[in-house]
Amino acid sequence: MTNDVFERGFAIRKEVLGKDYVEKSFAAADDFNRPMQELVTEYCWGAVWGREELPRKTRSMLNLAMLSCLNRPHELKLHVKGALKNGVSRDEIREVLLQVAIYAGVPAGVDSFRIAREAFAEVDAQKA
Repeated sequence: MTNDVFERGFAIRKEVLGKDYVEKSFAAADDFNRPMQELVTEYCWGAVWGREELPRKTRSMLNLAMLSCLNRPHELKLHVKGALKNGVSRDEIREVLLQVAIYAGVPAGVDSFRIAREAFAEVDAQKA
């Protein structure tokens, strides 16, 4: 796949989620899941994240709320780390997750706090 939207998405995805993570995902792709990697990169990261009407920090905060509500722990942990890269503070992440607890239910909030703490610990361990 070689088009401008895909290339923009690939660059943004690496900036937010980390070059190693994204390149590893593509290297591990096979004939079955490669189309999904391409779809996500082009449309999610290129066509939507590549728009300039919302800053990445805002997009990250929205993603945290939606992934929490959808009970997607793997993606939530990944996007907590990305949110930190996009300038979302831990205090802001806490506030997003409190909002989730009220509007999506306390169990969603509790799980999301646990996952966020795991992500923080992993980020802190990488810095040490």
